[in-house]
Amino acid sequence: MRFGLTAYGTVFHMGLHAGSNRVRITARDQIDMAVAYGLQGVEIPLDVLSQSDPGEVAAYAEQKSMFVNVAMGGFEPASLMKALHLSKLGGALTLRTVVGGAKIGGDRRHMAGSWQPFLKGILGAFQEAVEVAETIGVNLTVENHQDLSSEELLWLCDTIDSKRFGITLDTGNPLATAEHPADFFRSVAPYVKNAHLKDYKIYGSDEGYRLVRCPLGQGVIDFPDLFQLMNEINPEVTMSVEHGALEARHIRVLQEDYWTEYPPRTAKQLSRLLRFVEDRARHKGDWRTPFEQNQTPDEIAKYELEEMDVAMAYLSKHIRKHEIRSESTIK
Repeated sequence: MRFGLTAYGTVFHMGLHAGSNRVRITARDQIDMAVAYGLQGVEIPLDVLSQSDPGEVAAYAEQKSMFVNVAMGGFEPASLMKALHLSKLGGALTLRTVVGGAKIGGDRRHMAGSWQPFLKGILGAFQEAVEVAETIGVNLTVENHQDLSSEELLWLCDTIDSKRFGITLDTGNPLATAEHPADFFRSVAPYVKNAHLKDYKIYGSDEGYRLVRCPLGQGVIDFPDLFQLMNEINPEVTMSVEHGALEARHIRVLQEDYWTEYPPRTAKQLSRLLRFVEDRARHKGDWRTPFEQNQTPDEIAKYELEEMDVAMAYLSKHIRKHEIRSESTIK
């Protein structure tokens, strides 16, 4: 396993948010930031890579001993193919995309009657694009972006059946499709090529629960268990720090129509999820981030970096444990 940095947990600091007052980062800036944190790679937004010379990015990353992944959105075949070629020029291992459809928070109610055709369209698009991925040697992955469930991700992977197609696992997002994180991790682990390390605090609500961003190790995700699982099943996976969005995600699982277009779930699955939430949910305190409190761009950027410092203090211990374990295995 190697550990890197995405751009999406520090969007104000990196100048990527429309409300930020900072100069927009370059791919080289992101690599330098990852180096400063003692990380081993980056996941660069496609539009940031597009504004650079991808060959120079690849060379700089190699000079700094950094892996490169690329992040985009959408599933139109021509766009995926173009992005795969650009990713190859940038020295990327993996191109990650998100498909959407559901609203953030796992809400599919607006897609009643159209979700299955939507999934079939995604499948067809990925089947076209994966031919390019296989030819040029870049992985194509789809993220569980608070939209696709584990059942649907496994269906895509099994149907496409390519070594170049897989999953970018966002560790916080199983909770947005009403799945127990550990169950989700175990089911998709063989197909994961890339992961976003995200943690959440849970706040209870009358309709379900809210997911509120926090530094790694400060929320509900069991990272030591995840690292052990991946070390056993998928040790070549890349993992990058990505703190959650600046807006809380409201998961309305207690509303009956929340389950519109969801795969059937057993009583055991639901009881495990609800027990997980109940054991960890907070019912007091202000869950709003500085962004939701309408603080200034400088205050929000400061908050992002303070969270990164806490996250890196936590993660660095696990990186070192992994390095020691790997050295012991080699000997």
